[in-house]
Amino acid sequence: MLHSRDFVRWQPAGAALIRPDGLGDTFWAPEVACENGVFHLYYSVGWRDKSHQLRVATSENPLGPYRDIGIALTDLKRCPFAIDPHPFRDDDGQWYLFYARDFLDNNAEVRAGTALGMVRLETMTRLSSDERTVLRARYDWQRFMKDRPMYGSVYDWHTLEGPCVRKYADRYYCFYSGGRWENDTYGVDYGVADNVWGPYSGVDGATGPRVLRTIPGTLHGPGHNSLVVGPDGRDYIVFHAWDPAMTARRMFVRRLEWTAEGPRAT
Repeated sequence: MLHSRDFVRWQPAGAALIRPDGLGDTFWAPEVACENGVFHLYYSVGWRDKSHQLRVATSENPLGPYRDIGIALTDLKRCPFAIDPHPFRDDDGQWYLFYARDFLDNNAEVRAGTALGMVRLETMTRLSSDERTVLRARYDWQRFMKDRPMYGSVYDWHTLEGPCVRKYADRYYCFYSGGRWENDTYGVDYGVADNVWGPYSGVDGATGPRVLRTIPGTLHGPGHNSLVVGPDGRDYIVFHAWDPAMTARRMFVRRLEWTAEGPRAT
């Protein structure tokens, strides 16, 4: 964890999660939500690029430590790969969990690969059974790898991941990262809906990511964003992108503007 009082200077704040044994060797993409004084850290855990399940850990302190509750949110038999959980609270107080999972069907409308789903939270630690598909990959810029061996077959694999939802002007914006995280195709786009359940339309994103994309010499492979309100009351987008030497992905913060053409990072 990192901690800041001014949104500019950040200091380490220790490890978040007390590692549960035997669940996997990779722990990805945590996000925290608070309800009734309890902080819930949603994350995925699995074995590298194979099976991954969604889980939740809790703490009474935002700085943790967070302890896994001992129950998986998703079933590996029904959904062998689920990552990037994002809790969203609607205006009526109902919580939902958005996430990325694998889809294998492929046709003229959608492409095989990782894409976005959602489900209502019955409690902060239990999912309902009413899963919905939010957005599927449709465009060339969202391709992760051609001829990728997956699930005993070979696919032209596409990726949408890292969902983050914000309600603005009575519409629901589902931000996501698309493309391949290792190169300059990776960027942030969004779908928009009039209802939290969708349908979410992303048809305007055919030419590439509209919110964040690679800027040669300045920003390389930006993605997996969160939206926060800064100390000045304005919206900011927090994301990671590669450092110039391509040694690691670093944290970046930019202002988010709601323009007539849609949300844009500035």
